[in-house]
Amino acid sequence: MLKKMNKTTKNNMITYGIVIAAFIIVQILVSAGSLSSLMQGLLVPLCVYVILALSLNLTVGILGELSLGHAGFMCVGAFSSAFFSKCMEGIIPSAGLRFFLALLIGAVLAGIFGILIGIPVLRLKGDYLAIVTLAFGEIIKNVINVFFIGKDSNGFHFSMKDAVALDMEPDGMVIVNGPQGITGTPKDSTFLIGIILILITLVIILNMVNSRDGRAIMAIRDNRIAAESIGINITKYKLMAFSVSAALAGVAGVLYAHNLSTLTALPKNFGYNMSIMILVFVVLGGIGNMRGSIIAAVILTLLPELLRGLSDYRMLIYAIVLILMMLFNWAPKSIEWREKHSFRRLTAKKKTAKEAE
Repeated sequence: MLKKMNKTTKNNMITYGIVIAAFIIVQILVSAGSLSSLMQGLLVPLCVYVILALSLNLTVGILGELSLGHAGFMCVGAFSSAFFSKCMEGIIPSAGLRFFLALLIGAVLAGIFGILIGIPVLRLKGDYLAIVTLAFGEIIKNVINVFFIGKDSNGFHFSMKDAVALDMEPDGMVIVNGPQGITGTPKDSTFLIGIILILITLVIILNMVNSRDGRAIMAIRDNRIAAESIGINITKYKLMAFSVSAALAGVAGVLYAHNLSTLTALPKNFGYNMSIMILVFVVLGGIGNMRGSIIAAVILTLLPELLRGLSDYRMLIYAIVLILMMLFNWAPKSIEWREKHSFRRLTAKKKTAKEAE
């Protein structure tokens, strides 16, 4: 048991080490002026996508349920935190404190939505669950697009018609302007904060997976009937994993919202395509493999930008890389080759050879 515990801790430390090493390398490149402004602009979005991939892997890989509404939880976190930051900009002068509170609000609200959606949805299975979560993501996005919210000395004003219908005083401020979203959100997100949030996400997920609760969740994934027969509360553990996943997606949304001057609920930001893209990160990185999710999210986010010079062949190369990554991760021959040539297997062979001598 102790040996197994040490192995788990060692694997976790390697994962944390990879993230910290990546941060140090990027900082060195930025200091040396070797990183273009375009690549520097991608650093915070990279952190956002890594957190989203890790959080979705908790639902898809550990819980074993297919969710296509992850962008919806991200949207809840993004808009709730941006709304708070916009309202509190003049009241809370400290950017650090304001961002921390916005982070808590985004995570808590996304987690609450996760519980509210999870209670009815997690009774469904397979394709039905995927369809309902997809519908949730689309509903959230469209509801936000019809809201107009303003603030003046009399308080908040709401409308679902247009900004004029808010009927505010001349010095009033429109916070949410329907399809135009929220403008002027404080740009508090940084690469350092993104890395810290990735590490916190990893700590939460890896500790949860290796805990008693995590083993119960994986038991439900592997065999629901057997898990129920030994007294595991199916609803409790499924809801736990789903709500934690939603809260972490909300954290990614907060980081995303505070990296933009204008936040809009466009389909490309929080729609079906965003949910599918996050799912692609999870599948290509390996379902249940947190380290793989990080690597896949980084590669597939950077690749289109690195290939921008090859305008005619950019998406062709991107598609080929997707296919190769899928074959490497899931083809039976590739799995067999990786197991045969794994570092652990090679070191075990060397030890055996030395003992024989």
